[in-house]
Amino acid sequence: MSSRIFRAVIMGAPGSGKGTISARIIKTQNMKHISSGDILRSNIEQKTELGNIADGYIKNGKLVPDIYITKCILGELDKIQSSSWLLDGFPRTTEQAADLWNVAPIDTVINLNVPFEVIIDRLRSRWVHLPSGRVYNIGFNDPKVPGKDDETGEPLSQRPDDNPVAVRKRLEVYDACTKPVNDFFRKKGVLETFSGSTTDEIWPNVHKFLQNKLK
Repeated sequence: MSSRIFRAVIMGAPGSGKGTISARIIKTQNMKHISSGDILRSNIEQKTELGNIADGYIKNGKLVPDIYITKCILGELDKIQSSSWLLDGFPRTTEQAADLWNVAPIDTVINLNVPFEVIIDRLRSRWVHLPSGRVYNIGFNDPKVPGKDDETGEPLSQRPDDNPVAVRKRLEVYDACTKPVNDFFRKKGVLETFSGSTTDEIWPNVHKFLQNKLK
């Protein structure tokens, strides 16, 4: 990787393999991974001012307003100004995208495009170790012992919202919400879409693209 600072965003629907692709990017490109979900959870656990505000919205089934999320993420990015980073889970609205662009113009947005039917089928076979968040997929990333977490041996669970009807609804909502964000970055000339049905099919193209971009 070159020594210049490189700023990237990764986007993809729930179940698109975004977590796996992100992990591979971080490992191969020496970038810091900034996950909005992780930051929010950390703030809630630590009972910070932001965490308490966010927790109140989440417990009432509401989205945390842009102003709080944006302030939180931009604050984290300010701490690592001299590092290259990959931002995951933000921005989710055009307002967030514009605020981010004004502070830190993005070099590239990696958009994962996986067919809805593939994701629905994938999530139907997804099992989770709830305490750690480790995810297994039957037939793709099986646990060593069926129904048990590899590291702790504790039982795995299926999330209620991983049933096909709920998943399809979630994907439709994601698609409607992110289309304007994709359009925003497309107009900026930084959106790069990678299509495929599996992570192993998509990853070589992402890897090659980043290597060329970072020469």
